[in-house]
Amino acid sequence: MNLAYLYPWDVVGDPSAPGRLADLGVQAVALAASYHSTRAATPYHPAHRVLDVPHPAFYLPIRRSSWARLVPAVPTWTPADAYLQARDALKAAGLQVHAWTVLTHNSHLGTANPDLVVRNAFGDPYPYALCPAHEDVIEYCERMVREILEVGEPDGLILEACGPMGFGHQSVHEKTSGADWTPADVDLLSLCFCTNCAPRYPEATAAAVRAAIDRTTPENPATETTATITTAGASTTTTTSSTPNTIESALGSLTDEVRAIRVGLSTTLRQRLVALTRTIAPNTPITLHANPDPWATGAFAPLPAGEPNADVLVANCWGDPATDAIRLARLKELTTPGQRVGAYVLALPPRPADPSVLLDHLRTYAKAGASEFHLYHAGLASPQRLTTLTQALQLHT
Repeated sequence: MNLAYLYPWDVVGDPSAPGRLADLGVQAVALAASYHSTRAATPYHPAHRVLDVPHPAFYLPIRRSSWARLVPAVPTWTPADAYLQARDALKAAGLQVHAWTVLTHNSHLGTANPDLVVRNAFGDPYPYALCPAHEDVIEYCERMVREILEVGEPDGLILEACGPMGFGHQSVHEKTSGADWTPADVDLLSLCFCTNCAPRYPEATAAAVRAAIDRTTPENPATETTATITTAGASTTTTTSSTPNTIESALGSLTDEVRAIRVGLSTTLRQRLVALTRTIAPNTPITLHANPDPWATGAFAPLPAGEPNADVLVANCWGDPATDAIRLARLKELTTPGQRVGAYVLALPPRPADPSVLLDHLRTYAKAGASEFHLYHAGLASPQRLTTLTQALQLHT
């Protein structure tokens, strides 16, 4: 099954949208039921060409009694029931509709509830990132999934950001590249030290993380850092290298415990949402946006040991196709019999609007183990790019 990703406002108010999407040759649409803030092109809509979405929102009617401390915001740029309107129009065109559900990525709720967001080792908050170490955050995600299943009645559920967000975020006017932080630094800056996460780590973890990051700055020449950890009366000394190339080399002997804690955050959230879905809608397929890297953060949460109770595991394929194929193959190795792997394929810039290039990418991903393609993004793509998608899919079949 191939899916095209879409926002509700791409369909609501545009009677031509369902037919245009059905003509792509996909069997289903991944329709956003909850989504973060964005600024979107709407090249086909009869009422506008650019839509500013200033805050995250939930695109089903919000029944206040269904929520607890965290309540998602209502959109003002599209109807409050935009998901339902778009769903009905797409299904009338013969398309399945899967609920694209963004979970912990929410700047509106994070800004209003700073005690629930990810904080790095320096105490800096990431307001866009709700931390699933907090029961309020897990409960919010559960209530969202319940509402989507009971009110939205989707043909499938797609879980995105099913774990902690990290340092990397396309937000406001991003001004962080000049610090020249390495990939290891970014991983370290993605570790959460909020009030619920910090006590879980060995005592010296935050100090070791700060030292590893700061010694790479011009103000702090590279030096070897030694930290002493005291646990149950016993002292252990850990030494991190002066120029860590990976998060493991930066954390040293702390690595295994910190990694287990980090993976556990995503595992707990995922397992509770999967169990809830199986209880409410046992036959609804579950798709996970996942990454086999245990240190992963963001839209594709870490899944180093797999998830046997999901139906589809989808890997991001927005970078170098050869590198993305390696990630897909690793994800394929984690599958159980009957479980599928999907490739999240970028059809927007900087990819060229060229069917032969896209076809080559699809073949590379299929060889790596992908049996379905998740195409991003049918509402943002120009007519030429929609044609590219259609032709590449036809040639691949």
